Amino acid sequence: MSRRRIGRESFGFGGAERRHSSLDDLAKLIDWASVDQWLADISCAAKGEPAWPPVALFKALLLAVWYDLSDVKLAEALDDRASFRRFCGFSGADPTPERTAFVRFRKALTTRGLDEALFDGVTAQLKGKAIRVKTGTLVDATIIASASKGDDEARWVKHKRKPAVHGFKAHVGADADTALVEEIAVAPANVHDGKAGGDALPDDPGHVFADSAYRGEMFRAAVRAKGGTPRIVTTHMWGRDEEETQAKLDAWNQPIHRIRGRIEKVFGTWKRSYGLRRIRWLGLAKASLQIRLTAIAYNMRRTLSILAVAA
Repeated sequence: MSRRRIGRESFGFGGAERRHSSLDDLAKLIDWASVDQWLADISCAAKGEPAWPPVALFKALLLAVWYDLSDVKLAEALDDRASFRRFCGFSGADPTPERTAFVRFRKALTTRGLDEALFDGVTAQLKGKAIRVKTGTLVDATIIASASKGDDEARWVKHKRKPAVHGFKAHVGADADTALVEEIAVAPANVHDGKAGGDALPDDPGHVFADSAYRGEMFRAAVRAKGGTPRIVTTHMWGRDEEETQAKLDAWNQPIHRIRGRIEKVFGTWKRSYGLRRIRWLGLAKASLQIRLTAIAYNMRRTLSILAVAA
């Protein structure tokens, strides 16, 4: 397999002094050699050309998430911005990938089902740096509109008084203290939370905080099977009168709401800052890739913030 060699020349950008970027700190968070091993079998070169190093392309996809860039804008920015080049490993004189390289690379990732392995591997490294004691897990789901209503792997769903949405649902398990995303399960939007939520549970989740959509026995059994304790919002309790019953409900639900609400900030960051308002490509496999790339990018930024506070 023929691959291009990059980063061999010194970084020189018009003689200007190198400016520090947060991307330089993000690059130091991960052992990229292990990521390179997971991607070792990928060659997504155009016919007759040497392949771009896959770890450089993977880093470029993270840049696309952080800066909400299309493939065209990503290729332009990578060619132009010194901090982007450094993060991906390109020297100032190296050529950079064209947009079609990112298309071929995503196709290779989805064909091999590597999105889950990449998420698990990178997240394990980040958890080792940021999570000291595991006390609990936040579980919730967010609906993401499909790229097209013609996507036959997406489904329609309507929630309360909101308009119906055609898309997918990301079920997420996040650490209750750090808000790092630990597990993800992606399904069509009409799959019930209680049915898919068990796939978003990490091992030994501790207390599991979830809203009333997860109150069925299927999810509770999944929590117990993982060694956790369900802490799920309930909608009814027995009491001698209405006042006593409401007081018991409030005493149980309010602490759960207070802790569980932290996961809404995760979804807000994904959608407002990282472009996950809509899936970019068709099909469940590509939707899963986009969601997990977004989660990796979020976890890296979140870990950097946690470590900065701890320093």
